[in-house]
Amino acid sequence: MPVRKLEEFLDSKQVKYITINHSPAYTAREVAASAFVPRREFAKATIVKLDGAMAIAVVPASRHVDLGKMASETGASVALLASEQEFRDRFPGCEVGAMPPFGNLYDMKTYVDTLLAEDDEIVFNAGTHTQVVRLSYDDYSTLVQPVLCSISVKE
Repeated sequence: MPVRKLEEFLDSKQVKYITINHSPAYTAREVAASAFVPRREFAKATIVKLDGAMAIAVVPASRHVDLGKMASETGASVALLASEQEFRDRFPGCEVGAMPPFGNLYDMKTYVDTLLAEDDEIVFNAGTHTQVVRLSYDDYSTLVQPVLCSISVKE
């Protein structure tokens, strides 16, 4: 079962989604392979600090967050990766590194790479290292209201 907070939110909005169980995996690349999802379609949530404020950068698993692009696209003077110590308590009920890309549930702004909006569906960690959620990108966008921008580079 996905993290309760995420599941309750999706159910309350009456969106259709699928939960996929997979063998334990810890990197976006491993999760995509375990869930049989192409890496370019798997959404990886990375926690960044923009002028000190935590935010979620969501990019395809086949790419990395480009901090220079993050700063430029968001108008931040400084964009840094957040350490696990800095954000682990912000995601109650989630396993560290398996946070869903729903900043609105965790009082954080969400930035989504434009490449993810090219697909009809989005697949992402459900808060555990053994489950992902698949739903339509349109539903995701409506629910999260992310800022769409070009923030990734090839691996």
